[in-house]
Amino acid sequence: MPQDARILLVPGSTRAGSTNTAALRTAHTLAVPGVTTTLYEALRELPAFDPDQVDEPPAPVVALRAALADADAVLFCTPEYAGTLPGSFKNLLDWTVGNGDLYGKPVAWVTVAAPGRGAGAEQTLRMVLGYLGADIVEPACVRLPVPRAGVGADGLLADAELRTGLADVLGHLGAHAHRAAAVPASGPPARP
Repeated sequence: MPQDARILLVPGSTRAGSTNTAALRTAHTLAVPGVTTTLYEALRELPAFDPDQVDEPPAPVVALRAALADADAVLFCTPEYAGTLPGSFKNLLDWTVGNGDLYGKPVAWVTVAAPGRGAGAEQTLRMVLGYLGADIVEPACVRLPVPRAGVGADGLLADAELRTGLADVLGHLGAHAHRAAAVPASGPPARP
């Protein structure tokens, strides 16, 4: 029997009551066959990206890189801010550029914004992940709108349809990660 696919859940918001974080917290509680999740909760701790520190990064960046290296796949859930990604989340992605942390890694995102919103964040995320050489798993990139009132006092989503949608995403991403693990990777391109 194959080992569970390890999926790192990365919220793109620093807001305490974020529906994005609530969606990934909820995903973390779901029992999905063949999948184990880890919730990344240190976005606030990352220092501003400094290219002079890429080879000797600060401790929070070392921890981020270790979490990414340990993951078979990554699921993002980010809000849109001013038509694009929030600066703190883009900063996280910037720290992954120089060393291939996401190269060839299966990735997906869940957009929980209200209908008609979030397209700018999705477009930017797709562009950045493409630049990083990540393996975007299209069936796992979905929109599951979460009303602010849908987050319970425990910080989780109780709505059965949303929970099922999140479980489906994890299942697609986990299955893709298993298939990708069976194919030898060529490795990231050399850094200039």
